[in-house]
Amino acid sequence: MNEKPKRLFVKKLTLSNAAALLIASAFMSQLLSLVRTKLVNANFPAVGIHSTDSYFAAFNIPDFFYFTIAAGVLGVAFMPILAEHLYRNDRKGIWALSNSLMNLLAIIMGLVGIFIFIFARPLIHYIVAPKLTPIQLNDAVIIMRFLAFNPFLFTISGILSSVQQTFGRFFFFAIAPIFYNLCIISSIFVFQHNIGVVGLGIGALSGAVLQLLIVMIGTRNLEFHWSPKIIWRSRDFRRILSNLPPRALDQGMDQMENIVETNFATRIGQGYVSYWNNAYTLAAAPALLIGTAISTAAFPRLNNRLAEGRPDLFRIDFLRVLRVIVWTIMPVLVICYFARGYLARLIFSRNAPEISMLFGYLTVAIFFRTIYAIVSRWFYAQNDTKTPLFVSIFTISFNVFLVYILTKPQNYGAAGLAISQSIVSMVEVLILFFIMFKRDHLLFNKGFWGGILKIFSVTGFSVITGLILLTIIPLGSLDKGFFLLGTKLLIISIIIFSVHIGMSYLFGLSEASIVIRKIKRMFFKPVGVEY
Repeated sequence: MNEKPKRLFVKKLTLSNAAALLIASAFMSQLLSLVRTKLVNANFPAVGIHSTDSYFAAFNIPDFFYFTIAAGVLGVAFMPILAEHLYRNDRKGIWALSNSLMNLLAIIMGLVGIFIFIFARPLIHYIVAPKLTPIQLNDAVIIMRFLAFNPFLFTISGILSSVQQTFGRFFFFAIAPIFYNLCIISSIFVFQHNIGVVGLGIGALSGAVLQLLIVMIGTRNLEFHWSPKIIWRSRDFRRILSNLPPRALDQGMDQMENIVETNFATRIGQGYVSYWNNAYTLAAAPALLIGTAISTAAFPRLNNRLAEGRPDLFRIDFLRVLRVIVWTIMPVLVICYFARGYLARLIFSRNAPEISMLFGYLTVAIFFRTIYAIVSRWFYAQNDTKTPLFVSIFTISFNVFLVYILTKPQNYGAAGLAISQSIVSMVEVLILFFIMFKRDHLLFNKGFWGGILKIFSVTGFSVITGLILLTIIPLGSLDKGFFLLGTKLLIISIIIFSVHIGMSYLFGLSEASIVIRKIKRMFFKPVGVEY
């Protein structure tokens, strides 16, 4: 008698629970990231010989290589193929592909690390930040050399995380970045009074190592066994590699955009690399917290729908997730715009008119970057990495042109960086929407647009609320400190969210109904009493 293949049993989270876990962990990670940036700002100067300009500039090149070579292939080109093997219960195939990709990328990223370490000085001076002073340049070079092998460590972590997500295991993937931030925060206090700002590079390297160790714990019970092989003859491995160049270039274009913006920021004046990175950190938080977290949780299900041959369910799930993301981000945008002064002062610890100004202009970019997180996955789930790439090439080239024009002193100066980001983010998403509709005329139906129109109508009430709150709870010139600023910001946030949820419920939006039901269950659920 033939034995039936043993079924792989892995306890999976539901989509809502996975999203809740990822949002909670992303919130903690982003909160720590903001705390990290705040502490860096509070303990090191933004202007001067050992300024934070060096710290922020040093990350550009390592991030560029990681996102260009490795990050692009991991989630969107790698996971859909893993999902197909999981659907066939092919655990052996999953680990064979994972081993092969890990070995190949480890070799590449190891060579990249050596390249960064050797050529750190010319990379900083000629490409990233040409206007740094000699001392700032020296600090940036030392920090970059500490970061040189972080892309290697992040690549191994990313491959193991992708496998865990495919199996529906999100916990270790979710908490690992928290430890990365904690290491950098610790390095601030350990090295502040001896080696100074360059000690942050040691913290980042230590954090990358610890993050990898946490992710490795998550492979327990998944029967992972490393093997020094690369299965070049595997059709699926070749499919992954064929999807790598378009996605890698797409990600690389985004990182090139960051390098260009840092380059122009150094030309604007001393401290603007730090101001721009602070504003960009604030702007990235909502997109990562809402767009990336929810999309990451939904991506395995979208992959599985197509692996099952159910494009109809794929469409339904995609639209549901897109609506949830739009509904969730709208009150956040209102808070970001009206409370931008509070947020800028919280992260910078001092008066921060430049950061507040830049962040205000980035509000539009936050909206479209958040939507892009799920829109891009619509293409990636279908193994289409080329379309987002071609759109990115156009939009990022457009961004470089806009930055060059808008940052001129006679135009908008530093504000031009943020204005161009918002314009380009909007153009990119609109082009992708048009392509999606051309491919699937049933995708954006009247029901979907009706729901979106209701969400925008509800947001109008949140905007009015924000205007009123600005007059009732103004930001005073003497308002300082985490407690005072945090309390005012919390009050503003609670009121705007309450208005958003309440008006959404009155407008009959299903997203609000779910939230209201959970609140009722939380406060009014009967408690059994044993007599």
